[in-house]
Parts: sequence; structure tokens; C-alpha cells
Amino acid sequence: MNRYVSPGVLKEVLQAFSSDTEVVDIHTILPVRAIGKTVKASHKYQQIACSIREIGIVEPPVVCRDKQREGTYLLLDGHLRIDVLKELGETQVECLLALDDESFTYNKRISRLSAIQEQRMIAKAIERNVPKEKIAKALNINTRSLLRKAALVDGICEEVVALLKDKICPMATFDVLRKMLPIRQIEAAELLINANNYSVGYASAILAGTPQAQLVDTARPKRMKGMTAEALSRMESELAKLQQAITSIQDTYGQDHLYLTIARGYLAKLVGNPKIVKYLEKHHPEFLSEFKKIVEMTSTTGTD
Repeated sequence: MNRYVSPGVLKEVLQAFSSDTEVVDIHTILPVRAIGKTVKASHKYQQIACSIREIGIVEPPVVCRDKQREGTYLLLDGHLRIDVLKELGETQVECLLALDDESFTYNKRISRLSAIQEQRMIAKAIERNVPKEKIAKALNINTRSLLRKAALVDGICEEVVALLKDKICPMATFDVLRKMLPIRQIEAAELLINANNYSVGYASAILAGTPQAQLVDTARPKRMKGMTAEALSRMESELAKLQQAITSIQDTYGQDHLYLTIARGYLAKLVGNPKIVKYLEKHHPEFLSEFKKIVEMTSTTGTD
């Protein structure tokens, strides 16, 4: 992290981590949380274990020196990796040394690997002639699943790949998008993003509301279990209206969000004034309760 004072004058450069990694004895690393049996039985744990067995540690664990006990380290990130290394009988590990105990969980600041990012990594590994069996073992999947992941974006237009590149989408969602023509794929991807819902069920609902002419196989009629042709036609109409409504909202969303943020700040000052609160309690208690609800909102979008 860089710290600057006046423009053009660099006072000091503060680093959050040491410039080099450091080899640390595993027995001197103190975890800050326990790894339960449920976690050890999870797919994620098994995937990490397989990856470490096949190719070793890819991302070094993050530790900081324990200020209370000399010669020991607090484990800030990498609990599963360290636990796997202990199970494998390893005695040392290369770590990234944090110069500060930030007292927050590093995992919360890490962007998880999306399906498209994983596909690109797999494709690059295959291009470099890494044996497919070795890649599959590292990911704890079979070769058939690996090939399916590698072909994830086949039939998906470039615009949609760009839109969903950092989104956590199930693989089956891409199977649904693949049934649509490129222009409809883009519209569907935008609907997924706007709803922040990337589930197969929602993608299938969009497919059901897609006109036959916008499907890759225009000759094959759409079918959904429990839905008649008339119901599918109504869904197409309703989805078109929804898209139009979303587009109109997007045009003013930024400005509306700004106004709401300013209004919330103003109400916070009112509610923080004892004289105003006393007046509202006496004359307009219904306003006061609503003002407090708005002020207590954790986000102007209504989400936590």
C-alpha cells in the first residue's frame, strides 16, 4: 500500500506483505480456526488435497509473526492447505509473510474462480500438452468432466463470454444459453446479471420465454414439463415486457441511487438531532419510524 502526502511528494511506501516468500516450519504455524470433520469430507477439501498431491502448493498460505510468542506464526489464510500438508506428512511450507495482523479473513477479499476463468485455465493447460489425466486429478474430477469444462464456451458468443467471465454460473446454465442465437444469448446474459441469478432454473425460464425464431434449432418446438404451448406463449410476452421494464429502469438507476443516498444521509442527520426526534415523536410518530427504517438500511439497494 502506498501512502502519499502532498501531490508529487512520496513520503513512504508501506507494504502489507514481505517482498519474498518465507519457508516456515509447519509446526510453528498456529491456525486461528479448527477444521471440522464435515469440512474434511467436503468436495472442496478433497479437491485441494488432490491438487497439492499432484502439483504442490499453487497459492502460498498467508501468515504473520505472533507478537506474543517468538518463533511462531498466526495463519491468516490457507487453513485447508496447511491441514492437507499435515495429513501428507510435510514439515515445511513456503508462505507469504504479512507484516501486519489485519484481523480479517483474507478469503472474504478473494474473488472466487468463475466457470469461464476455470475453462480458460484448463484450455491453456491442454494447449501446453499437460496430460488431461493429470489436470483431472489436480481438480479432483474425471476426464469426461474435464473435457466438458474445456468445451464450456463452445457455441457461446464472445459478448456473453465477456459479460459472464467473472460470474459464478453453473455449467448447465451455459448449456441452456447454447440453445439460443447470439443476439438472444446476450439478452439472456443481461437478464441473468440484472437479476443476479445465474441458476439453471432461471436460465430455463428465459429459454421458455424466447421466441422460436431466436433459437438455434428453429424447427424443434420448445417443451417444458407441465406447460402448454399457450402458457409458453404467454411467458414469451411477459418476459418481453420484463426486459422492456428493466431497460427503462437502467436508464435512471444511477441518478435515482444517488438521490436516495443523499436523502438517506439527510435523514440520518435529522434522526440524530434530539430536538427534531422529540418533535416528530409528539406530532408525526409515523414519519419518525419510517425515517429510522431508511437510516438503518445497510445498503440503498436493500441488500446486506
